[in-house]
Amino acid sequence: MEPIAIKIDGEILDLQTAKEKNIDLDSAKKIYFENSKEALEVIRHSTAHLMAQAIKELYKDAKFFVGPVVEEGFYYDFKVDEKISEDDLKRIEKKMAEIAKRKLDIQRYEISKEEAIEKFKNDELKQEVLKHIPDDRVSIYKQGDFEDLCRGPHVPNTKYLKFFKLTKVAGAYLGGDESKEMLTRIYGIAFADKKALKDYITMIEEAKKRDHRKLGNELELFMFSEEVGGGLPIWLPKGARLRSKLESLLFKAHRKRGYEPVRGPEILKSDLWKKSGHYQNYKENMYFTTVEEQEYGIKPMNCLGHIMVYKSKKRSYKELPLKFFEYGVVHRHEKSGVLHGLLRVREFTQDDAHIFCMPNQIKDIVLEVLDFVDDIMKSFDFTYEMEISTKPQKSIGSDEIWEKATNALKEALTENGQQFGIDEGGGAFYGPKIDIKITDAIGRKWQCGTIQVDFNLPERFELSFINENNESEQPVMIHRAILGSFERFIGIMIEHFAGEFPFFIAPTQVIFIPIAKTHKDYANKLREKLLDMGVDSEIYDKNESLNKRVRIAEKQKVPLIAIIGDKEIEQKTLAIRDRREKIQYNIDEKNFIEKIKEKLSEVRF
Repeated sequence: MEPIAIKIDGEILDLQTAKEKNIDLDSAKKIYFENSKEALEVIRHSTAHLMAQAIKELYKDAKFFVGPVVEEGFYYDFKVDEKISEDDLKRIEKKMAEIAKRKLDIQRYEISKEEAIEKFKNDELKQEVLKHIPDDRVSIYKQGDFEDLCRGPHVPNTKYLKFFKLTKVAGAYLGGDESKEMLTRIYGIAFADKKALKDYITMIEEAKKRDHRKLGNELELFMFSEEVGGGLPIWLPKGARLRSKLESLLFKAHRKRGYEPVRGPEILKSDLWKKSGHYQNYKENMYFTTVEEQEYGIKPMNCLGHIMVYKSKKRSYKELPLKFFEYGVVHRHEKSGVLHGLLRVREFTQDDAHIFCMPNQIKDIVLEVLDFVDDIMKSFDFTYEMEISTKPQKSIGSDEIWEKATNALKEALTENGQQFGIDEGGGAFYGPKIDIKITDAIGRKWQCGTIQVDFNLPERFELSFINENNESEQPVMIHRAILGSFERFIGIMIEHFAGEFPFFIAPTQVIFIPIAKTHKDYANKLREKLLDMGVDSEIYDKNESLNKRVRIAEKQKVPLIAIIGDKEIEQKTLAIRDRREKIQYNIDEKNFIEKIKEKLSEVRF
C-alpha cells in the first residue's frame, strides 16, 4: 500500500511537501490511505478542496475564505451571489464525484506573501486570509483549474476521494467576527472506504432521532426563548425534576467523599480577575458590569470564590486536603453561531470542586477523583477515555511548574492503569488537565469533566498553610468537574438514552392510569407514598379511552406505567408495563414498593 503522507516530529506532511523538502520517506512514520486519525485529517482536508472546486464550477462567482478539518469532518466558508440551501448539497456532491474521477494531481507550490497579495488582489476574502498569515512565504495547492491558499496536508490525487457526504449548510461570520459579513458554510464528512461512510450516515440518522432539542421539546424538559436571549435555557417542571435528582444524588456523593459545600458570588471585582490572569487571558469570554464606578466581572468559573474560602482563615497541613464543591452558575460569552441546545450555552451550572492539598498528595487525590468518575460513568452506562492536555501558547507560570504539574497527572493515570492520549497545547492557561471524554450509545465522543492541577493561582493569591515544620508553604490547587456542567451532561444523557432515562434519574418515574374515576383514589394514595420516597409520578385520568392514555404515557418514555382497575383495587395490586425491561406483569402493592426501592438503588455513586 502506497502512503499518502508522513508524520515527522509530530507534524503531518503530505508527499508533495516531503518531496520539496527532500525528506527521506524511510526516516518518517508513513500514513496510509485508511481510517486512522492522521489519514482522515489528510483525506478530509483534500475533500474540502474538492468541494470548493465543485462549488466554483457550479457557481462561477464563488469566493473562498477558509476550509479547515474539524472534529466531525470539514467545512468551507465562502460567498456566492445566490442562496445555497440543503437542497443544493446533492448537486454539489455529484459535481465532486465527477471531479474526483478526473484523477487530478494535487500540486503544491510556494510564492512570497507579496506575490500572493498581488495574485489575489481582486479577492477580498483571500486578502483577509493573507492578513492573518505571519510568514513571508505562503503555499498554494492546485488541482486542475482550482487553487487556493493552504498549508495542507493533501492526498496526492483526487482519485482517493470517493467516500464523502455533505451534511449541512449554515451561516458563519467572516473570521467569527459578528461585525463582519455573513458567509455560507457547508459541512461535510469523508472516509477511506464505503463501510465507514455508511456506518457514519446510519449513526447520523440515529442521532437525529435522539436530538436532545427535539426530545427536550417532546418530553417538556426545557425550552429557549428569543425574548429571553440565546443560550439561556429555561427549565420546565419535568426537566427541573430530572436536574434536581441529579443534583441531589451528586450532593450526597460529594459529602460521602469528604467534600464541603461552599458558595461564591456570581460577580466579583475585576481587580480579582486581573490578579488571577483571567482578565488578560480570558476577557473575551467574560461579561462585565459596573457598580458605583467599579468594574465587576460576571464569573465564568468558580475558582476565585473557592480561593477566598481557603483564605478566610489560617490553614494547617493537618487540614489538607481541603475539598470544596459548589453547583456554581457561570456565564461565558459564546457567539450565537456556536450555540447548540443545552450542549453550548451562555449560562450553565458546573458541578465544580477545588481541592487544596500538599504536592505529595496530588497523585492520591487524582486517583480518588478517577474512582469518583468511574462510579458516575458506570451508573449512566457510559464508557470513557482520558486525555492529558499540556501547556498552551497563551499561559501563565514557568515551564518548571508546568512540567511538574503535567508529570503528576501522567503518574496518577499510569498508576491507575489508565491509557491516555496527549493533547499538545490543549491545557487551560493556568495549568495542565485531564479531560474526560465519554462515548454514548451510538458511538459519539463527548468532552465532559476535567481534572486540572494548578500551581499558578495559589502563587498569585499567596495561598499558604503551616507545614509540619511550622513553616509557611504554598498548597496546590486541583480544579475538578466530573459532569462538566449539568446542562451539557443532561443534553448528552437525553441523546444517550434517547429520552429513556434510568429509573433513579427519570423526571417522571411512574404514570398511574386509573381505568375509571372510581380508581383514582387508590392512584392518589400510591402517588403520595412514592412522593415520600422521593419518586415522582403522575396520574393520567383524562376523559379519554384507556388505550389513548396508555399511548400518551408511552410517548413520555416513563420507566413504569401502572394500570389500576377494579381487580387491582380489590387485590391491592398493579398491572405494570416496564418500558426499560420491555415486559408486563402484575405485582402486589408491597412488592411494588420494594421494586421501586430496588430501582432507586441502581445508582452507584
